[in-house]
Amino acid sequence: MVILKSSEEIEKIAESCRIVAKTLDAIKGIVRPGITTEEIEEFADAYIRANGAVPAFKGYRGYPASICTSLNNEVIHGIPSNRMLKEGDILSIDLGVYRDGFYGDGAVTFPVGKISPAAEKLLRVAEESLYIGIENARVGNRVSDISYSIQRHVELNGFSVVRAFVGHGIGRYLHEEPQVPNFGILGQGPRLRDGMTLAIEPMVNEGGYEVLILDDGWTAVTMDGRLSAHFEHTVLITADKPRILTKSN
Repeated sequence: MVILKSSEEIEKIAESCRIVAKTLDAIKGIVRPGITTEEIEEFADAYIRANGAVPAFKGYRGYPASICTSLNNEVIHGIPSNRMLKEGDILSIDLGVYRDGFYGDGAVTFPVGKISPAAEKLLRVAEESLYIGIENARVGNRVSDISYSIQRHVELNGFSVVRAFVGHGIGRYLHEEPQVPNFGILGQGPRLRDGMTLAIEPMVNEGGYEVLILDDGWTAVTMDGRLSAHFEHTVLITADKPRILTKSN
């Protein structure tokens, strides 16, 4: 069931989302060659708690960390560890925040130092596809209008969108209806309505869209070993235009 949010609920979701955005901005300042993903995890956990919230992912369905740190060919759900970042890596950080009964969710893929032109293009196209999807998150459209616009942009640029994982509604629960795939045809799925809050999150692969889960039970990697990028915003559907709640400003 799709849940429409009241103005009071929206403001609480927006506050959680502001902390998501602030945390991602702070992480950007420490991503560099030589730092470990565990050090980034510790920094993010402390930062979220210092801002009056708790990490949404810690313990969620058994997940062992506060953030997801997915490196290079890892698509999502990479677990922080003593792995050290190297020049030319790309690192996807996905994090959620829980505060005052409501969730926020966002993700960014960061370059580590100077990256290759191919990796730069992947990050650019993946981020562009997120904003193209958001532009189509308008009252009267259907969920798949978001999905189609993302897939079209990604594939026109020679990349692929992951099928195994999708975006979702968000609010009192981290994952709510409706699911928001990053692929599909126009005019399918629930109609978008004022008061819906969605986590839109393209996962874009350099090669094929197929993924596999590693033995840790969490980390999803590209089947062909090529790079993957992930960008995500929590978005409010309004009568006017979509409002990005996880945008820092």
